[in-house]
Amino acid sequence: MESLWKRFQDWLYFNPELDLYLDVSRMRFEARLPERLEAAFAAAFASMQALEAGSLANPDEERMVGHYWLRQPELAPSEAIRNDIVAVIDQIERFAREVHGGQIHPPSAPRFTDLLCIGIGGSALGPQFVAAALAPDSPPPGHPLHR
Repeated sequence: MESLWKRFQDWLYFNPELDLYLDVSRMRFEARLPERLEAAFAAAFASMQALEAGSLANPDEERMVGHYWLRQPELAPSEAIRNDIVAVIDQIERFAREVHGGQIHPPSAPRFTDLLCIGIGGSALGPQFVAAALAPDSPPPGHPLHR
């Protein structure tokens, strides 16, 4: 038991910037693993930093990948991209407020009651997760999550 406590003390990680603790003490790895992986981690972080700065992620298509800029527009590699992101987010938020407030509604009803989400692959997973998380415990017949 004492050795587990020692391993916990040795391997508990704390990141003060994120206020995050991570306990890897019960994972099975040799003590030298972090040292052996140090160069690989440094390369991965450098690659991520380059992507965030706008390097081409897909040279065949000659395009950047910046989906994380949507969550943190200040990471965008140019002011034009940053301004476009902020403007579109503002438009989306205004649209959502107007739908929720009833200013935008179907032609024959005062409010929307249904939402159709179309996506393929990973683009559909987020909305499916939210729908499942917010669904009633016993959805009525006809509900998409009714079993």
